[in-house]
Amino acid sequence: MHSPIINRRSLVAGALTAVAIAAAPAAGQPVQGRRRTLSPAPVKDGKSALTPDGALNLLIEGNQAFLRNELPTIDINAQRRLELARGQSPFVAYVTCSDSRVPPELLFGRGLGELFIIRNAGNTVDTVAMGSIEYAVAVLGVPLVVVMGHEACGAVKAAMEVVSSNARFPGAIDNMIEPIIPAVLAARGQPGDSTQNAIKQNVRRVVDVMRNESDPLMLKPQAEGRLKVVGAYYEIATGRVDFFDRP
Repeated sequence: MHSPIINRRSLVAGALTAVAIAAAPAAGQPVQGRRRTLSPAPVKDGKSALTPDGALNLLIEGNQAFLRNELPTIDINAQRRLELARGQSPFVAYVTCSDSRVPPELLFGRGLGELFIIRNAGNTVDTVAMGSIEYAVAVLGVPLVVVMGHEACGAVKAAMEVVSSNARFPGAIDNMIEPIIPAVLAARGQPGDSTQNAIKQNVRRVVDVMRNESDPLMLKPQAEGRLKVVGAYYEIATGRVDFFDRP
């Protein structure tokens, strides 16, 4: 009998396939991205050393790394925790929804003591939230405030139901979504997705208050160029943050 003739191209293809199968993660296992070393944002005299644009660029770069599935190596050792116990120097006050799918530190790959986060359903700003933002600006010296809405926001959807069908919600939920209703009304008739339009309009309303109607604690540093207030929209399905409302 003659030995079967083995095609060299088939041998190579088979070997490459075997290597690929061996290297692929098992079903249900997460795909690990490459790691990147992350240094804390620069600080000077106990406050962020970043300009408003510098702070925003740091967030944009971090989200781009998140989209590339890069995993930051964050300094959380004992020395870093001891430094933070003496004081904090965040570079941004971040106002966003309490939705569990919206984790700012992960979206931007930032570490301990860098993001001063204010969270509640629908990313609205009441007295407590505004006081927190003003503290971040006046006392901690953040150069940037971001207000971020997100895809499929339940609070905005509830406000839309109030407008469209006079819906009512139990407990304090009715009162919670009441500040969102003007944004829903303003977004009616806009082209495109009605929910996304209402979410972005809700962001714009909050941003506009902080740019034009807030206390001098917020207005003065903006007039002097030391502070910017920016609106953003987070796409849950893709992980992308769009800073769509910039001064």
